[in-house]
Amino acid sequence: MTVKILIKVINVNKICPFGIFVNQAGYRPDSVKTAVLPFAAENFEVVDDQGICQFVGNTSFRGSDKCSGDTVYIADFTNLSREGVYRIAAGGERSASFRIAGDVYKKVFDDTLKAFYYLRCGCGLEERYAGPYKHGRCHTAPAILWDDQSTSLDVSGGWHDAGDYGRYVTAGACAAAHLLYAYKLFPAAFEGQRLGIPESPLPDVLAECRVELEWLLKMQRRDGAVWHKLTTRHHAPFVMPEQDKEQLYLLPPSSMAAADLAAVCALASGVYQPFDRDFAARLRAAAVKSARWLEDNPDFLSFKNPEGCTTGSYGERDDLSNRFWAWSELYSLTGDKSYHDKMKAALEKNFPRTALGYTEFGGLGELCYLLCERDTDNALCERFRSDFAAEAERLKNIADNCGYGCAMAEEDYHWGSNMALLTHGMIFAINDFLEGGKRYKAYAEAQLHYLLGLNATGYSYVTGSGEFRCSYPHLRPAFADGIEECIPGMVSGGPNRNPCDEAAVRLIPKGTPPMKCYADEVGCYSLNEITIYWNSPAVFLLAYLHSGEVQK
Repeated sequence: MTVKILIKVINVNKICPFGIFVNQAGYRPDSVKTAVLPFAAENFEVVDDQGICQFVGNTSFRGSDKCSGDTVYIADFTNLSREGVYRIAAGGERSASFRIAGDVYKKVFDDTLKAFYYLRCGCGLEERYAGPYKHGRCHTAPAILWDDQSTSLDVSGGWHDAGDYGRYVTAGACAAAHLLYAYKLFPAAFEGQRLGIPESPLPDVLAECRVELEWLLKMQRRDGAVWHKLTTRHHAPFVMPEQDKEQLYLLPPSSMAAADLAAVCALASGVYQPFDRDFAARLRAAAVKSARWLEDNPDFLSFKNPEGCTTGSYGERDDLSNRFWAWSELYSLTGDKSYHDKMKAALEKNFPRTALGYTEFGGLGELCYLLCERDTDNALCERFRSDFAAEAERLKNIADNCGYGCAMAEEDYHWGSNMALLTHGMIFAINDFLEGGKRYKAYAEAQLHYLLGLNATGYSYVTGSGEFRCSYPHLRPAFADGIEECIPGMVSGGPNRNPCDEAAVRLIPKGTPPMKCYADEVGCYSLNEITIYWNSPAVFLLAYLHSGEVQK
């Protein structure tokens, strides 16, 4: 059975009831505040929750927006800083409600991070932590090797990857790395955070990451090779996790999995050292072991599904950026010059230099080196800083030419477009961190505005956030639990200009502008699935913005 079996469509042709688009979570008092009107209007009002007008302004004509197909007018109400609950009104239309407050990002920040708890595997979710979204223990039976079915192993734990119940090393390493770097760069955002997850002496973000890291350690073979993924033969039907009883298989190793595990374990070892030296030592040993395997196996070992397996493949065209990231993290952790030499040699190959996952990791390798406390090459550091600066400027130019302020070119509206959006936000945040300024802060924030409703569909793409929000994602427990209100904090994949599942093809007319190629339907997995590595860049971007809230 595969995901394609589910073609049930809920809420067909759900149209946004609001004609004016805003960030439905809200705006901070000192932020740039804009709304988009996809119709002509000379002026607008901002009214409070009592219907009393608190601000009047003139719109500005933005022009025709290619990716949405809209003719756009902008309502700028930046000068309204009084905290409260508001709507925009103009031309007989209104917006969803939103807040102006100093803590507008706290709830969505907490929700998107706690989403990882709801995706935990190998355990039950207790009511005291999960509330109505509790469920029993799942996927605890031993897995067997695909290539040697006489061998079984305990590889329980980790996070369910996406709408399915599979677990994939490259995807998990990507998500964990985003969270760990969010903590490294913006620790103030996580101070005192209480998500309501099982108690741990660690900060909640590190307690949650440890769940995935412990599973990743189980995916490493004794020789340092790393099994690529852990799944059943086919995706489960839409049942609760504890009802998925099919046999689990460890699929053959790949060089991408080995490199990504080495990288994220090296990164994590440094992060956990102040909290748990024994765990940090285990992570370090695992990173070095997989590094040795990579040294002994310099050729690319790809992965594709063997015959009889139809779960996610997560294949890649090469492992160049994966190895670069691994050597950078290992040098940063150990100071071993041989890793530095390998990292420099890796740069002779061609791969995207600022990509932040999940298939390309050059940006994480460069970021690691720029944060490295070992001896570094000044010329390399300058080169890496220039890479981030150039990419931030490129994305700024795209955003400046978008009526909705998002740094998304037409080709960025692919499967999981919201990951592209959010990693673009990460680029702005990282560049500001490296520069020690706030030159791109408004651009980083604009990507979040888009995610939370300031887009051509009007949807907030985060479950549980906003008056008009994604509520029917392609997510098995959200469909099977029988609860109308969706598990909060899940980031939808978002618009896809090439919808490719049966339900989406039926619902999205040909010629629909890219930004509008979306439907909030459980069957539309090419538009509305969730994944851990779509949530993780949201957490990173929110940590950057929320850290400014808590530091005031």
